[in-house]
Amino acid sequence: MSEWLTGAIARGQGISDWLAPKRAQALELLSQTAWPTRRTEAWRYTPLRSVERSIAKDQVQTTGLSPVDIADLHMTELVFVNGRFDVQQSSSELPTGLSIVLGSELNNADQALAIEQFSSIKPSRHLFGLVNDALASDVVVVAIAAGADIEKPIRISSLLSSGAEAHTRVQVKLGDGAKATVIEDVQAQGDTLSTAFVEYDIADNARLEHYRFALQTNTNVAIGGSHFNLNNKSKMHSTIVAFGSDLSRLDTDIIHAGEFADAKLNAMYLLDGKELFDLHATVEHAMPNGTTEENVRGIVADRARAVFNGRIHIHRDAQKTLAELNNRNLLMSDKAEINTKPELEIYADDVKCAHGATIAEIDKQALYYLQTRGVSRSKAQVMLNFGFINELIDLMPNAALAEWVRPIIRERFAQMEVK
Repeated sequence: MSEWLTGAIARGQGISDWLAPKRAQALELLSQTAWPTRRTEAWRYTPLRSVERSIAKDQVQTTGLSPVDIADLHMTELVFVNGRFDVQQSSSELPTGLSIVLGSELNNADQALAIEQFSSIKPSRHLFGLVNDALASDVVVVAIAAGADIEKPIRISSLLSSGAEAHTRVQVKLGDGAKATVIEDVQAQGDTLSTAFVEYDIADNARLEHYRFALQTNTNVAIGGSHFNLNNKSKMHSTIVAFGSDLSRLDTDIIHAGEFADAKLNAMYLLDGKELFDLHATVEHAMPNGTTEENVRGIVADRARAVFNGRIHIHRDAQKTLAELNNRNLLMSDKAEINTKPELEIYADDVKCAHGATIAEIDKQALYYLQTRGVSRSKAQVMLNFGFINELIDLMPNAALAEWVRPIIRERFAQMEVK
């Protein structure tokens, strides 16, 4: 066991609060868990040296941090600063049908329900999910009433100042027939370590539009997860936009726990320098008539490294399932690296499933052609790269968010050079 994990367990053992039963379970599992090495399949291409070098700090400057504007959208804000829920920056006036409460402030009955839901969707196999179970200072519980249509997006912002370590946790429950948009956003100044996990329980006929912007770069270590439980005829559409950093890891789990559930996941990652981004996505089809469409695209430049593991598991009772997984990657350097592993595990016999992965280099002839027509090399790169990614941006349900993220991605492309 690593010194860092030993220290995390010791810190978790020193916390006594309403989450004590769940912390105890997590600490017990952590004490039995081996620290990942290159022989650990889930971490085979993602070394944890940057985590091991991290040193927890008791006091870090927290003033002056506030969420950046996104697309001039009016949003319901849920703000964490260095792992602590910030009541002052979070929205106090909520639309009808929406409740946002700290778990420690719930009454006994609601607290018991929150404890029951805690880690019921996030699988226990996620090492840093268990770390988050043990070290999160509290849980923010977001509840959307049955039939409610929450028009304003709900943004979960995690703000980190230099040198901070943070562990944030949110539970989101959509009642029957409810509709909502949730945006997860991490903003870090540098040299930080964070775990951020959100669990979504999507009831019958409910609709969730989800975004996760993991745009932290440089020396940040960001490990997190978004985990979804779909019930009868519920729908979700998730979009992930990620840059790389010293270590950036995201685990996504989608569980089809009801019939006729529909899931769409689109992810794009853009890496430069010596950055690392690791996306592990697992879809569990446990019930019949479910559909999943998963599209993941990455562009990797310089000496950056990307890891993608996409697994779709069709259980024996999940007849009439339709599932498709596609991963496409573009390498801009001879030293850039992508490790991709799409998987289908099928135990039902009446299904339609497909999966595939491609890795290619940027077309240098096309790059040369554009340059001969008076287009600068940097602009030509942006044009070619943007065409590769833009299809997924066009699929974002929120047009304002799509227009907001486009110039950010263009600027990122301009920094990435073909070598």
